[in-house]
Amino acid sequence: MATTTAQNNLKNQLFVGSFIHSKKLNQLEYLHGASVCVDKNGKIVAVDTQCAGDVKKAAATLYPTLGEGWSEGEVVVQVAKEGQFFFPGFIDTHIHASQYPNVGIFGSSTLLDWLNTYTFPLEASLAEPAKARKVYTRVVRKTLSHGTTCAAYYATKDVASTNLLADLCLAAGQRALVGRVCMDTPLSPEYYRDESPAQSIAATRASIAHIARIDPAMALVRPVITPRFAPSCSIPLMQALGALAAETDLPIQTHISENKNEIALVRELFPVAATGAADDSYTAVYDAFGLLSSRTILAHAVHLSEAEADLIALRGAKVSHCPCSNSAITSGAARVRWLLDKGVCCGLGTDVSGGYSPSVLEAARLAALVSRHVAMGGDEAAKLTVEEVLFLATRGGAEVVGLEDKVGGFEVGKEWDAQLIGLGSVGEDGAVEDGDEDGNVDVFGWESWEERVAKWVYNGDDRNTRKVWVRGRLVHERK
Repeated sequence: MATTTAQNNLKNQLFVGSFIHSKKLNQLEYLHGASVCVDKNGKIVAVDTQCAGDVKKAAATLYPTLGEGWSEGEVVVQVAKEGQFFFPGFIDTHIHASQYPNVGIFGSSTLLDWLNTYTFPLEASLAEPAKARKVYTRVVRKTLSHGTTCAAYYATKDVASTNLLADLCLAAGQRALVGRVCMDTPLSPEYYRDESPAQSIAATRASIAHIARIDPAMALVRPVITPRFAPSCSIPLMQALGALAAETDLPIQTHISENKNEIALVRELFPVAATGAADDSYTAVYDAFGLLSSRTILAHAVHLSEAEADLIALRGAKVSHCPCSNSAITSGAARVRWLLDKGVCCGLGTDVSGGYSPSVLEAARLAALVSRHVAMGGDEAAKLTVEEVLFLATRGGAEVVGLEDKVGGFEVGKEWDAQLIGLGSVGEDGAVEDGDEDGNVDVFGWESWEERVAKWVYNGDDRNTRKVWVRGRLVHERK
């Protein structure tokens, strides 16, 4: 099952049409009538903006500069229709694959009650292989259909279940960070927790080894060290996980400062006298155990203090903003602008199933709306624009998961992780024109491109995601 250099016998490819991607936090770049050449390894090798969408002209201009395998008849050509555009693949920086069947099911509970009522029983049940395969197959297909080309997944504490998720991501062609969940304290029910710190580390090593076997170069799938969250891990387990992170240089993912009761519990469970931390804050606990580094992904970060945000920035740790779940289970409204201004890198997470949708586009629009709630509290500068939430969904997310050199934009040298977006063009009779899907986004023809993108962000869904590629491989096509 190991990946090959040229995946699935890929051919060189030429993409022609409109390309839109983030240049920086508050700026989208629009390249109309452009051409992008992607080699058989899935890497962008040429970008041309002078051929005005003319395939023959693009071929005549670009092919001679690229060498063997670049001639008419050898190259697969994909032309975006009028009104369609290529956009970088979305990156989900925080999603619990094992919780997908529970999307939309959270009642009126808050975090700790929700875990015991809904989450732990479902996750534990995925030790049954057929059930795990059913759930994971669906969540990988569903996220790809929404344009998610890379996801940072939490699996379960079960090694076989975690390994299966990694196998399925690789087979589907989706980039993934896959983490076996570590948890050994009575906060988790006895039927669903690690027997000891030593057993937890041994099981984590087993999943790391499995992923190294199936994707030795970690071209698509990488293991990620995953303490569920501080209260679910004993001090000896936190120490051992910090040592494992130092030994392996692998990424780390966990939760932080999601809920006020959770924060109080951290103070109770991790007194400074026991941890040697600089103070009794949630962030200082992770730092004390070597789990706060430039490879760390911290989900939520809703109730951080000034000192905590400064420490996160100092260590280069990243934040996954999860506006859907923070709203659904009433955790609070994260101050993303405040974090960005402090130099903290942020991306977006769907946080299924605290979040009710596996769509990063949904997370982007909710990030915009949650920022407006923060603004209504008195911080007018907190509002995030369409351009900014799309940055978080792509380039920001790429940096959060450590792939900023590979994905997130359409520059030469990056890999072709992309989606083809189609919006509904309304004809003179008020009906959507032939060939366009009758979705939620209606384009009447007089909108600017900036307005079309805004309509997509606020109204779009998977019906607009016509095709999805990862490393040049077509991994989803809407029929």
